[in-house]
Amino acid sequence: MRKLTVWGLMLFLVMVSLGYAAGSIWRGNSFSDPHKLMAMPEGWASQATAYEKGLEDADLVVSFGQQTYPALHEEVERYAKQHGLKIVIQSGTCGISAGKLLHKNIDSGAFCCPPGETDRLPGLEYHTIAISAIAVFVNSKNPQDNVSTAEAQEIFHGKIRNWNDLAPKQSLNEPIATEARLHCKARPGHWTLLLSKQELFSPTLKEVGVIPDLVAKVGQEQNAVSIETPFMINTYSKPGTVKMLTLDGHAPTETSYVASGKYPFYRTYSLTTWGQGKAKREQTMQLITHLQNYIEQNHQRYGMVPVSMLKAAGWKFRGDELIGEPTGQSLALLPPANE
Repeated sequence: MRKLTVWGLMLFLVMVSLGYAAGSIWRGNSFSDPHKLMAMPEGWASQATAYEKGLEDADLVVSFGQQTYPALHEEVERYAKQHGLKIVIQSGTCGISAGKLLHKNIDSGAFCCPPGETDRLPGLEYHTIAISAIAVFVNSKNPQDNVSTAEAQEIFHGKIRNWNDLAPKQSLNEPIATEARLHCKARPGHWTLLLSKQELFSPTLKEVGVIPDLVAKVGQEQNAVSIETPFMINTYSKPGTVKMLTLDGHAPTETSYVASGKYPFYRTYSLTTWGQGKAKREQTMQLITHLQNYIEQNHQRYGMVPVSMLKAAGWKFRGDELIGEPTGQSLALLPPANE
């Protein structure tokens, strides 16, 4: 027992020396190692892209997710019309994009998370288009307006169970109903920057599969709390039903603060291209560059931080892909095995 205590103390001191604040040992990895690629069967890398049946006449086929499709599909349609292109936009998830890339059915796949190790296929390149804060949001009847990062962790972990346990005392004396969409469990970033794995979330947490249902449930339940990006909250909520809390006194829409790297958890949006020399790579890259520029001009509308702001704030890039936070800590410490 004495050895275990001494080892625990040594581990704590190491974490402190690395600059981890109290509670941050719960935080998962921000990004995966960009140098580690999936091992694929011989000849896979040289295979050509083959569209699914019925799409053979498309100029480009792209797969968007629950986040990127609502935000960008109209702009892609406008771009396609302007350039006389037939661009097929498929709606899905990060997992669907990954599967279609694995089978080489698409020219580009969208992700709302940094790629995981199994997403890093030989010859596949990631191009970051923006990040977005993940907001803690509640029912509009809840008097709570702010929580700290530590309080947010304790709420979703189940340690803080009643709204009246928060300081200062609020008038809502009800048990906290945590709800979330715990998607992309194998990928770094996103909600894992709040709590690194599903097992750390409260056993009473209700998982909701799709974003519209998640936002609607919080709007219907006075004691509910969840997490999602500002654009998704605004897109799917009825007026006056939900509100976003400030986190450590800062709003998730405060773009300059999110860009500084001080906002604790966020989504990373990217699109892919196949490597140099691949068919349609130039066309795909032109579309991605257009969308990067579009977000530069319209980032406030979507609550996103564009690439130019990230680079100016010192975020780490490898080529066109975001791989590290401004502190340089691209691979954060995993939490202990047992809470």
